[in-house]
Amino acid sequence: MNWFKVCGIHEVSEDMPKAIEIKGNQVGIFKVDEDFFAIENVCPHAFALLTDGFIEDEKVECPLHEAIFDIKTGVLESGPGCRNLHIYPTKVEGEEILIQCETN
Repeated sequence: MNWFKVCGIHEVSEDMPKAIEIKGNQVGIFKVDEDFFAIENVCPHAFALLTDGFIEDEKVECPLHEAIFDIKTGVLESGPGCRNLHIYPTKVEGEEILIQCETN
């Protein structure tokens, strides 16, 4: 697996996550306190970008059907999400956010 630069740290805030596509994967970059997390951005229940959802207390709520996921772990906490989200290892180098993703 390789590390990929996906955005600058100033492009993401606690109330403004960033949607990206990398290697064919839709990924949401979220900030919780001073840390960054990368999770699968498409709700597994029905196509909706979680970066468009409601964020509160380290959770994101799907904007369509109210499934709630933990941003740090990707765990489905309630609602019709069907399964947990895939998470991507994340690190910061200087002013850049990097995620680890498989290459095809």
